[in-house]
Amino acid sequence: MGELTQIIKLDATDSTNLYLKGLLLSQELEDYTTVVAKKQRKGRGQMGTEWQSYDGKNLTFSILKKFESLQVAHQFNLNICVSLAVFDVLKQLGIPDLRVKWPNDIMSGSSKVCGILIENTLKGKLIQNSIIGIGLNVNQISFENLQKVASLKSLTGKQFYLDELLQEILKKLKSRFVGVEAKTVTQMLPEYHEQLFRKDRPSTFKDGKTQVFMGFIREVSPSGKLILELEDKVLKEYGLKEVTLLY
Repeated sequence: MGELTQIIKLDATDSTNLYLKGLLLSQELEDYTTVVAKKQRKGRGQMGTEWQSYDGKNLTFSILKKFESLQVAHQFNLNICVSLAVFDVLKQLGIPDLRVKWPNDIMSGSSKVCGILIENTLKGKLIQNSIIGIGLNVNQISFENLQKVASLKSLTGKQFYLDELLQEILKKLKSRFVGVEAKTVTQMLPEYHEQLFRKDRPSTFKDGKTQVFMGFIREVSPSGKLILELEDKVLKEYGLKEVTLLY
């Protein structure tokens, strides 16, 4: 844990996840190699949504995490570790009313402050490595046309030091990942459920066919699917592309 992490700083890149993937193809990289960019031209959120960021105001970075024995069946543990690591850091900074929105956005109240995109390279039944992309709104205070978005500065009035914040997140991430390969998702879910955004509250959703419906988020399954309770106490599981929470 004490060793230094290799951090590659870029002025601009299309996407830190893509840059790190390219690097991984061309050379041997150490665990936790991190690429951080002042400007990300094509930052992607879940399912191709674009992430809007002003130069040098926010943290946009990607981390390489290597594994030896993490089973694909337990890959949701990565979402749990990463989202709770960022959650821990923001909680220490006094960011109010924090929650994790399934699968791994970080919310303050009903505004998104952080988006996380995890891309795994699989080898048989094991995850060989993960590229963890994190976009955290830090010192940006105007978000043209974007609804329900906030930054650490807009929430606290304080200016934050990006390098320090990055080091804190890396530190927390490393401690969250200790022993993760030996744990099942079921073992790790209770802590995640405690912080789950809109759990057990009536919410509106949209399915893949753009039908709007009401339901309650009850839990997340070990395979990482969202379990909703619909009318007549019917429980139904949804994968990432099958449901959107509208609030």
